[in-house]
Amino acid sequence: MNNSRRTLLKGTATSGILASTCLRTSEVAGQVAVVPTPYVTPFKDPLFVPAIKIAEIMQPECAKFRVAGECGRDPHQAFDRFPPDANNEYIVKVGVSTHRFHSELPLEQVWTYDGTIPGPTFVERSFRPTMVRFINNLPEDHKGFGSPEISTHLHGAHVGSESDGYAGNYYSREDKGPTISDKGAFYDNHYPNYPSKGDPRNVCGTMWYHDHREEFTAPNVYRGLTGMYLVFDEIDSGNESDPNPKALRLPSGVGKYDIPLVVQDKRFDVGGNLMFNQLDPEGFLGNLMMVNGTVSPYLNVEGRKYRFRLLDASMARYFQFHLHNEAGKDQEFTYIASDGNLLERPVKMTRLFMGMAERSDIIIDFGKYPPGTKIYLVNRLEQTDPRKPSGNLLTKPVRLMRFDIGEKTTDSPPIPAFLRALPPMPTNVVRTRRWELGRKNGQWTINDKFFDPERVDAVVKHNEAEIWKFDIGGGWAHPIHIHLDDFRILSYNGRKPPPEWAGRKDVIPLLPGVEMSVLVMFTDYVGKYMMHCHQTAHEDSAMMIRYDVVKA
Repeated sequence: MNNSRRTLLKGTATSGILASTCLRTSEVAGQVAVVPTPYVTPFKDPLFVPAIKIAEIMQPECAKFRVAGECGRDPHQAFDRFPPDANNEYIVKVGVSTHRFHSELPLEQVWTYDGTIPGPTFVERSFRPTMVRFINNLPEDHKGFGSPEISTHLHGAHVGSESDGYAGNYYSREDKGPTISDKGAFYDNHYPNYPSKGDPRNVCGTMWYHDHREEFTAPNVYRGLTGMYLVFDEIDSGNESDPNPKALRLPSGVGKYDIPLVVQDKRFDVGGNLMFNQLDPEGFLGNLMMVNGTVSPYLNVEGRKYRFRLLDASMARYFQFHLHNEAGKDQEFTYIASDGNLLERPVKMTRLFMGMAERSDIIIDFGKYPPGTKIYLVNRLEQTDPRKPSGNLLTKPVRLMRFDIGEKTTDSPPIPAFLRALPPMPTNVVRTRRWELGRKNGQWTINDKFFDPERVDAVVKHNEAEIWKFDIGGGWAHPIHIHLDDFRILSYNGRKPPPEWAGRKDVIPLLPGVEMSVLVMFTDYVGKYMMHCHQTAHEDSAMMIRYDVVKA
């Protein structure tokens, strides 16, 4: 386990493949260099829907302490309280696969969880613990961008620090014990699926897992290491026919009427080959948009309500999502959940702004359209610079995917007027901290410091509320993510948050010149955690801090 090893020169793993296909994003008179976009036929390929992850029994290997063959890890601090049973243990293989982002594009060598982009979807229950073993089968002599050393983060999870995917806790295929010789090293992550302080109002719902290797998160995620992790409980039960009077009976059936939509942009050369620039600390924008690893897919839907879980998994691109009919007219949808799960009340919307790593659950009612209707998920936000969106709307929106509506079928019940109560905000505020997001010597800083995994930038006590204020200068936007517990937004540029941000959040997209205050409180677990920019090129270029949670 390479807890403290630092990469002295990023990009040293580049190869002839990378050098021949990667063009640097450069600014000339304020404009970003344009890479010719290959033409692909839109809506030719179906939407890929990831498989639901199936449990694999690991006992008696599964244990609180390290087992033979596992790379270095601290003991699972919540194992005795929340022991996983044999039906909730999983093995995920991280390795090299091949993938076509469109049937008209070349076959690409990618990195995946269990062989697909995105990886399999975990479907779990609140208060039911899981153990997930991530086996690193990536070759140490790989070609191209990225690092074959990994650290997997379950984004949005309330977990012990030893299972949080700390950026400095990365390991390679060869970091294995003496009893394991026929497979790569592994790391067991314990996910209690236990809400903060045991309060059901703090349940985490739509989460995602991704690589978090220090200095190489951007290329590793770009290369394919993403997947979804969904948690249900008695309120959001995943059963639209649930007789429990507490159940909301939302559109259900993960992969059928409840579908994750992982939206990303990637850059391809004129020949359709995937490109990446590992040496640019600002990141870059893609020239093709994809949903669940496919460029411009279509999805056949029935004439009824569907739940879609949107994730912006891009490196630097913000989106303003709309639903359009063939004539380009806005269609209404219902927003029900943000990063921190369900809002108190659903919100009717026609547009949705999202930054990197944010999640949004929406419900679309296709039953109000006649069979044969085509509806499009589109992006209307103009962004030509990885630093930030322009603030303008595109005159010609980019159609990301198409919904082809079929016959009307049995529908889920109406969306309830009330979803889930929010926990009260804590009032025992003991401290205010200020975080200034800046730049120095071509890299990114927080409070004028570069990230050091061995340096503690803040010590926070259990159950003590703090106000964290963020100041952002210059011309860059930074989506900020705080690990371990959700936060509540107090003010955004001096104003109350809009309805879609009024609940619990773990990411907030900070635009240039914005000041934001949030209320944080960390519970249940101790150890090292991170706060960082989720523009992944920025976090790879040192825009992170370490904070340690300690007992009061």
